[in-house]
Parts: sequence; C-alpha cells; structure tokens
Amino acid sequence: MKTKSLPPLDKVGLERQSQFRYELRRFLRFGELASRAAGVTPVHYHLMLHTQGFQDRDWASVGELAERLQTSPHGVVSLVSRCEEAGLVSRQGSKTDGRLVEVHLTPKGRKIVDRLAAQHQAQLDGLAAVIQAIRNISDA
Repeated sequence: MKTKSLPPLDKVGLERQSQFRYELRRFLRFGELASRAAGVTPVHYHLMLHTQGFQDRDWASVGELAERLQTSPHGVVSLVSRCEEAGLVSRQGSKTDGRLVEVHLTPKGRKIVDRLAAQHQAQLDGLAAVIQAIRNISDA
C-alpha cells in the first residue's frame, strides 16, 4: 500500500504519539492481565465483548467478529469453537437467515464479560482523559 509522502512530525508531535501509544499499551496490558486473572485469554474476552457490541441485539455473526478482531473469518470460527468448548459462547442458527450463524454469550460468558468490562471502564476513562489532553495540546 503506497501512502502519500507526508512531512515529518515535529518533536511535540512525536511526543504526543509516544504518549498515546504508551497509554494505549498500558490499557491493553491491563486487559491482558485482567482477562487471565478471570480465567480467559485476552482474545476470548475480546470475542465475548464484541458479541455485545451491536446495537439492538446481543449476538454477532462470525463475519462481524472477524472485522472487530481484525482477523480472518476462518480464524474466528476456530476461536468460537474454543470459546464454545470452554462454555463461554454458543452458536445459534439465525431465525431470519438460514445462512447466518449467531454467536451468543452463555450465562458463564456473560458473567465474565460483565466483570471484565466493569474493570476496564475505569482504565478506559483514564485513556480517554489522556487522549483529550493530547488533543488539547495539539489544538494549542
């Protein structure tokens, strides 16, 4: 993929990007540790979380999960199988489209997602504050 040649960032721009990436990595690391402490892998948590990420429904299709996880549908099918074996999700055929498979949380998966999402919220609020501060610096 070719990109248009852009001028190099100044020192302040590099500092902003460094700070953002540091804070983002701290958020991601927190999530990795919290997921493992809850007995699931980070990618299992992400898959379960993304089943809840669509307005007006509490499930996601394999294709939607692949997009959210930025991976292939084939890989998501394997991940769903592992989560299903762990009792975290279940597959259900769509009542309206026979070609579609819906991935739903099980009660066990719901409990884990609810707990982890609550733990992540404070971290997310902190990350949002950092992003706002970086924006304020660039607006100044």
